[in-house]
This record gives sequence, structure tokens and C-alpha cells, in this order.
Amino acid sequence: MTARNWWARIIGWLPKPLIQSISEQVRDTPEEEAHRRRVVSSVSVVGAGMLGVSLSTPPGSRRFYVLSLSTAVTWTAGSSLSGPLRWGWIQHRDEQLRRPVVVPVATGLGAFAVFYAGALVSRRIPVLRRATSRVLLFADEGDTSLVMLTTVANGVAEELFFRGALYQAFGRRHPVLSSTGAYTLATVATRNPALVLAAGATGALFALQRRASGGIQASTLTHLTWSMLMVRFLPPLFRDDPADSTPTSRRLGTNLR
Repeated sequence: MTARNWWARIIGWLPKPLIQSISEQVRDTPEEEAHRRRVVSSVSVVGAGMLGVSLSTPPGSRRFYVLSLSTAVTWTAGSSLSGPLRWGWIQHRDEQLRRPVVVPVATGLGAFAVFYAGALVSRRIPVLRRATSRVLLFADEGDTSLVMLTTVANGVAEELFFRGALYQAFGRRHPVLSSTGAYTLATVATRNPALVLAAGATGALFALQRRASGGIQASTLTHLTWSMLMVRFLPPLFRDDPADSTPTSRRLGTNLR
């Protein structure tokens, strides 16, 4: 095989841009969309409320883990009740459809790099530093295995619901913008500006992946890769200054004790 053929083969394996969607997508009937809308409208309110309550509990407490996993169960149940979901494909430049694996993981790595760089900046901004520290306390002060369990469970559940059931419920009515807005709005219940900003950014990325692939596999792999790296590597950036003997939980307020 010549060098030109090898190069053409490599180019052919590259995915098409996120702004494009696969040529073959199965859509719900109007009746199926109506059923999904009824389910997701109710579950969205319940799930957002549970998310807000779970992040108001003490980090590392049994109540936090129970509520966090219950939130994941709520999103998953809502997606299941709404109807069947699709895994999706990635359309490469050679026009072949393949299950998304490598590209979504690489996208998750890239998203983490962007957020890590943003964290280096946000820790110098008092409002964002306090907001981010509050969230990361749940990773930094909790049991590592349970933290990873809740991270994975909620990552998968959120994709099943927001990029699965809720995205499909919008049909042709601007699903990328609408699902991103709903995802961001759900985090408002946490009253944490850092989470709301993160939800807006990642929600848009995951929704674009959903549109491009026609399913939830790509966004799920990206979400899991990004979230596990965030939980593993971001907390050290916001830990107590060694010169400051006051614990983070004390400096952030009594609601974290």
C-alpha cells in the first residue's frame, strides 16, 4: 500500500465535524414524542429538586450518597419510562458508520484539559473559587470508591435522560438548544454558579454529540471520561493553603459541616 493510500485511509477514519449529523436517523412518531414530553416534564422537576437537596448535605455523609444515587435512579427511571433510546453512530469521512468509542473518549480528555485550564483561572476569582470549592468538597472529603460510584452513576443517568429521553422529546424543535437549556436549568437548584456554568458548557457539547451521532453512546463516554478526570485531578487545585490552618469546610460556611 502506497503512502498516499495510507494517508487516505487515515483521513477516512477521522470523524465528521460535530456540526454535521449522521445521514440515517430514526425519529419518534408524534405520539411517541408526546408521551416522552409528559414523562420528562414531571421527572425534570423531581430530579432537579433531588439534585439540589443532595448537594446541600454534608460532604462524605451517608445522606449525600443515598440522595446522589437516588437522583441517578430518578433520571434513569424517567428515561426508561419515556420509551426506547438509541446508541447512535459516528459517521467518518469515508462515509462509514461506526460505533463511537475512541473519538468520544478523546473528546472527554480535551474537555477536561479546557476545564482544568479554566480552573487555574477561576481559583483566582473569589466567587468562582468558593463555588467550585463547595462542589469539590464532595470529592475531596468523601470515600473515593463511593465518590467514583456516584460520579459514574449520575454521568450515565444524566445522559440517558437529558441526551436520551429529553432530547428526543423535543423532536425537531431545536433539541440541541432546548436540551442544553433544560440541563443547565436543572443545576440552578444547586444554587452554585460554577455548576451552572459547567452544565451550560458541557450540556452544549454533549447535545452536539447527540445530534451528530444520533444516539447517546458518544456523549456518555465523553461525559464519563470528563467527569472522572475532574473528580480525580481538580480537588488538589482548591485544597487549603498549607499556610492557612482553617479547613476549607470552615471557610466556606457552616452549611458544609
